[in-house]
Amino acid sequence: MISYQTLKARQRAERDKYPEHLSLRVHRALSWLNRAEQCQDDDGRFIFLWIAFNAAYAKETGEDRTPDGLLFSEFLAQLVKLDTANQLYSIVWDQYAGPIRLLLNNQFVFQPYWNFQNGHPDTENWEERFTHAKIASNSALSRQDTVKVLSIVFNRLYTLRNQLIHGGATFGGKVNRQQVTDGARILSHIVPCIMTIMMDNAQYPWGEACYPVKL
Repeated sequence: MISYQTLKARQRAERDKYPEHLSLRVHRALSWLNRAEQCQDDDGRFIFLWIAFNAAYAKETGEDRTPDGLLFSEFLAQLVKLDTANQLYSIVWDQYAGPIRLLLNNQFVFQPYWNFQNGHPDTENWEERFTHAKIASNSALSRQDTVKVLSIVFNRLYTLRNQLIHGGATFGGKVNRQQVTDGARILSHIVPCIMTIMMDNAQYPWGEACYPVKL
């Protein structure tokens, strides 16, 4: 796992060569990664790591807002393409294949399940949709389709993120403990890897960061 200190040292040495949009993304993401590493609980660690991820990937899209799931998929696909050292591949298949499989087969991070629990219309077929989602996930796993697996993982973690951020879970609660623990562990490896790939490809047009600093 790449530490904050390692990435920060690299950023200090290279930042004068970074384009402004990347420099801001990396600066912000590093600050949240640092906070995550100081955190003593998985709930807080997961939240801070998600903010670091958001700081790295999110961009201003104007009034025509693109759904987060599509943004995740596009961003992750580009990262995998640029990842010539196969760092993300190693994380998914060598380090976290087991926890990822458990996460993808967990209905409690499947948003249609919660839509049904909350009484949303046309959600009675959530079990059928979950079965189809598991088949798609297992197919991606069997093909070792890194982009597809990461896209599904981040969509599942997004549901967990919403649960925590919107007060839909108890701090330290037992009900979602496995998801939070596994989610924090997975993000603790993937987020620094994402930042490394971005710095390795500093001249790639990562796009204008959200809330740019205008003095």
